[in-house]
Amino acid sequence: MVSILALWLPIVLSAVLVFVVSSLIHMVFTYHRGDFSALPSESEVMDALRPFNIPPGNYVIPHSSSQKQTESQEFKDKANKGPVGFLTVLPNGVPAMGRSLAEWFGYCVIVGIFAAYVAGRALDPGAEYLTVFQLAGATAFIGYSLALMQNSIWYKRSWTATLKSMFDGLIYGLVTAGTFGWLWP
Repeated sequence: MVSILALWLPIVLSAVLVFVVSSLIHMVFTYHRGDFSALPSESEVMDALRPFNIPPGNYVIPHSSSQKQTESQEFKDKANKGPVGFLTVLPNGVPAMGRSLAEWFGYCVIVGIFAAYVAGRALDPGAEYLTVFQLAGATAFIGYSLALMQNSIWYKRSWTATLKSMFDGLIYGLVTAGTFGWLWP
């Protein structure tokens, strides 16, 4: 067994490397550019919504507050008339990346901590590289990828976009696996 504290270096270094790799994926490669489409008549839709001063948050249209309401004819008529959708509203202005990047790095550290926990409980010091690689990599892949499927299942995000993000998670898992295998005590 290896303690999480003994694995601080692979935790931090894997987070840094995943952060750098993810930056390269999103700035150099273009395969995520099609993940979101332009809204038809974007300017007109924005002009129509602006007077409502919708606060930042997550919304569903039409909205139902209970199963009974969902079963009502009024709700069914609204849903059939459309549009039906999920809407995330952000604060006005160009999105600031600083906070999101800091949160992403924190998330990378958390995934590294869980990879350290699983591998550290299962393996002793001096474990073989491939064994460390497999345990840390599988755990990191799970942390970076599997929950993304829920967005396609429940919120109807494009499966193509989800699978591309899961591919990114595979790369992040491999980076984490390699770092842990390399720096395993």
